[in-house]
Amino acid sequence: MLRRWLLPAYAFVLALLVLAPLLRPGYLLLRDAVSTPRSYLTDAALGLTAAPRATPQDFAVACASHVIDGGVVVKALLVLGLWLAGWGAARLAATVLPDAGMPGQFVAATLAIWNPYVAERLLQGHWSLLVGYGCLPWVATVMLTLRSGGSWSGFFGLCFWLALAGLTPTGQMLAATVALVCVVAPSSEPGRPRWRCAAMALGAALAAALPWLTASAVGATLSGHGSAPGVAAFAPRAEPGLATLGSLASLGGIWNGQAVPDSRTTLFAVSAALVLLAVLLAGLPTTARRPAAVPLLALAAVSVLVPAALATGPGLHALSAVIDAAPGLGVLRDGQKWVALAVPGYTLAAAGAVVTLRQWLRPGVTALVCCLALILALPDLAWGVGGRVVAVRYPPGWSAVAAAINERPALVAVLPAGTMRRFSWSGAAPVLDPLPRWVRADVLTTGDLSISGVTIPGEGDRARAMQQLLLAGPEPSALTEAGVRWLVVESDSAGDMGKSGRTLAGLTPALRDKEFALYRLGGGTADASAPGRRATLIAHLVWLATLIVGACGALAVRVRRRAAA
Repeated sequence: MLRRWLLPAYAFVLALLVLAPLLRPGYLLLRDAVSTPRSYLTDAALGLTAAPRATPQDFAVACASHVIDGGVVVKALLVLGLWLAGWGAARLAATVLPDAGMPGQFVAATLAIWNPYVAERLLQGHWSLLVGYGCLPWVATVMLTLRSGGSWSGFFGLCFWLALAGLTPTGQMLAATVALVCVVAPSSEPGRPRWRCAAMALGAALAAALPWLTASAVGATLSGHGSAPGVAAFAPRAEPGLATLGSLASLGGIWNGQAVPDSRTTLFAVSAALVLLAVLLAGLPTTARRPAAVPLLALAAVSVLVPAALATGPGLHALSAVIDAAPGLGVLRDGQKWVALAVPGYTLAAAGAVVTLRQWLRPGVTALVCCLALILALPDLAWGVGGRVVAVRYPPGWSAVAAAINERPALVAVLPAGTMRRFSWSGAAPVLDPLPRWVRADVLTTGDLSISGVTIPGEGDRARAMQQLLLAGPEPSALTEAGVRWLVVESDSAGDMGKSGRTLAGLTPALRDKEFALYRLGGGTADASAPGRRATLIAHLVWLATLIVGACGALAVRVRRRAAA
């Protein structure tokens, strides 16, 4: 019994070693990561008035925050994601490389958790993407088992993992890709036909993708502003001493040079990359001889080479043309996030190092050396990436403003202009404005991002038009006629206020402190819900049902098998 839980316990300890600062009271608020005590099922949360990038993530957190503090929900899911990544990598290694034994599984679990991809996505605030990342080895394990003729009950597990990975569209696409690639794997036994496995994967993936597919189809029409600036700004980035290809091959190279652990900002990145690649190359000859591993190894190569090619001049031009022709493919801009597809193959190769080297070293010694080498190659991943991923506390004014707006929810405009904020209490990194997730009313936000002096326009024109109106300093009646009922000035954040002082001079604040000035404009009520809200809610419920049925079905089968044994 103790032996069975040794690997899950090891993966959990590693996950906690990375995320320990988040165990303190407070909320995750770092760049794209926003957590608040409560959140609500607004049209924006359902992806109806903005691009559905956080769908059904916002739906899930809004539902859960009715019974559990939203900050606890987000932190628990993030720990779960890293834990699943390590434990799942060990399970995948046990399935594909059983002769690697527990030593190989320890190496696989270590690489899955302790790598630059995890560090950089943590610093960028992509917590829900890391939940999807943690599901990838489980999807691969379940699909390989189904392919080899395992029980049909594995379909429940496939539904659960695809739905959990589907907290974000990117996570769902990553998981579906891994599932379909594993369908190609040959089976040493009669096995299940590939077309049936593919049909199961596509069916489960479609159910998991319904929230953002439906929101994209019935939501507000989003405006395009040209893809070229965004494609160049989000392209993978070469780290010191490493070309773009070397950065991606070592699981680094995120577009944002500020969201990088300190050790990857110096020539130490070269030695770290060499350590990781040496472990992989040591195990590659062994792993490549396992038929079930070949598709995942091929996927790893493609997921590194294609983003590297798209980061070149011709690649950027081609990708811009594709996104201009099909704006919905804008998800492809951030090429480095697709390197997550390499991790299942990478973990198998890492586990294979134990088998390759056992003629010279005992497996336990090899595993210890490899695990320590991987950890020491990225020492500042520990303790919240060197203390940069921490829990923060909201000043009291946030609760007061949210309570006032939630008492009479109606359309909200915010100053200063912009989507990102720098608060005195939230640390040095910019953060997304938390207000839209804390109130039950829709908050106008442009989604514009400023990267290295270049503004990347967000989607939708209404918020941008309102922002321009506010910066022009109109009469308060002009805002009321435009449908705005609340105006919030986040005084603690620097930003462009334009000539809005003329507007504010004619208003009496309903609430004011050093953090906020809240103004009520007129006595209007909340706007009518966006068209398609009912259809989108049904799509989200289908996703939730897929998640719950998959989990309950897989658990019931497991309990029945143990009872029969």
